Amino acid sequence: MSIVSRSIRSGHSPQPNPTRGLWKGNRATFKMNCPILIVISLGWLLHAHGGSGGGAVEAAISNRGNNSRSMSNVQQSQQAAPSSLTAPQPRFLSRGHTYRAVVGDTLVLPCQVENLGNFVLLWRRGPNVLTASNIMVTRDERVRLIDGYNLEISDLEPQDAGDYVCQISDKINRDQVHTVEILVPPSVRAIPTSGQLQARKGGPITLECKGSGNPVPSIYWTKKSGANKSTARIGDGPILTLEKLERQQAGVYQCTADNGVGDPVTVDMRLDVLYPPDIQVEKSWIHSGEGFEAKLVCIVYADPVATVSWYQNSFPIQSTDRRIMNTRANRHTLTIRHIQQEDFGNYSCVADNSLGRSRKYMELSGRPGPAEFYSPKWGRSPDSYNLTWKIDSYPPLEEVRLLYRRVLMNDSFQQPGRWHDFILTPEHRPASEPLTHIMSYTIKNLHPGAYYEAIVQAKNRYGWNEVSDIFQFIVASNNVDIGPEDAEVVASSKSRSNSGAVASPPGSLPQSLLLHSALLLVLALSNCQFDRRRLGLG
Repeated sequence: MSIVSRSIRSGHSPQPNPTRGLWKGNRATFKMNCPILIVISLGWLLHAHGGSGGGAVEAAISNRGNNSRSMSNVQQSQQAAPSSLTAPQPRFLSRGHTYRAVVGDTLVLPCQVENLGNFVLLWRRGPNVLTASNIMVTRDERVRLIDGYNLEISDLEPQDAGDYVCQISDKINRDQVHTVEILVPPSVRAIPTSGQLQARKGGPITLECKGSGNPVPSIYWTKKSGANKSTARIGDGPILTLEKLERQQAGVYQCTADNGVGDPVTVDMRLDVLYPPDIQVEKSWIHSGEGFEAKLVCIVYADPVATVSWYQNSFPIQSTDRRIMNTRANRHTLTIRHIQQEDFGNYSCVADNSLGRSRKYMELSGRPGPAEFYSPKWGRSPDSYNLTWKIDSYPPLEEVRLLYRRVLMNDSFQQPGRWHDFILTPEHRPASEPLTHIMSYTIKNLHPGAYYEAIVQAKNRYGWNEVSDIFQFIVASNNVDIGPEDAEVVASSKSRSNSGAVASPPGSLPQSLLLHSALLLVLALSNCQFDRRRLGLG
């Protein structure tokens, strides 16, 4: 490069180099052969190194190995010389271990020794010697030697837990220690042992039980249900405290102890909650008729057990042939046969125990029972509605009153209208239906699609009954709406027509595929033109 620059500065044109054409012509060949030349050179270098220095390295390694073998032979000979002069020392083949066994099982503690010679092997537990060589020192018949010097203990007891030492009586007093842990199944007892507890309603109570075993058992509480089965866990630990007792909390509680050894154990504790009588009546209004029978029922809850008495209009009732009182568990029944007119009226049952008194009232009546509606909520006609109901009455009905009104309502409010009142005359009922009256009435001139309410009241010779519960109904609408099935058919047909308009006809190609194909063709032609220009072909 420096020669060429000097020629230019001096004004002489550079002379053509006869090898330059050859260099340019063979540049590609040189570049292609260059990697091959490098590989060949490396091969010669490795061969030369292996021929000259490799032997020296191998010789050094061989000499080092011979020296180490000779040193190890010398050390082995030095160590073997004293052993040939002294006897082998005793040593344990077995190892100390911790054993866990259940009460009543049999346990074997191993003690295996080699090269024992004339030494004596002892088994000790604390300061007490159990065996000396093959001689049994302990008087416990459950302990013996088996299979040499292995110590067997049968019918394990909790007091057998501790450390057991197998000892060689040489100058060093080598020993091997086994630790024995006795697993004891759980046991549990109630406090107090009777398992009976009492507490007043509204007060607190504490239930307690104690568990024992090894490991120490976990304790939890459950309450037995009516089928004498335990319910879900209601507490953990040896103490269960109940605050503000209710009568429903009386019953049998179960304390369970479990430590994973054997099956869990349980103890039952009975809790009695003392409270004044609590009365429930099956019916507060009893319907009957003259010559028929009626039953008045009181269910009494009390602890201590309550005494129950019956009253009519505040006068005590005495048991007679027509008025019979009986008791089954906490269910108390007053049966009145061949009812007479003077039997109608107010009754009460009264329960007493040492903690208080309770009273509940009932009415025995000959008036009709309340009306019950049987009509569907949705009407079929746009301007009328057929209302159907039934009424129980032993005497014939004398008069029936029907009231209805329209209710204006939307999502935010309801505005009832004015009541419309109709007096109906009941038809004569057949003798085969002495009790039930079935009636119907068609209400006309109603508003299509409107909401209405109706009530019914009836009267017999004993008087008017209680007004019925409100019954709501809806009048049919004039609009002809498409039903759910028809709506689905219309929607599916629209969906099919829309999808047909968008889909491509069979045999046609997607537009995206055509566009990609055109772009690829243009790129291919451009590339071919570029190659031709580079090569000087066009």
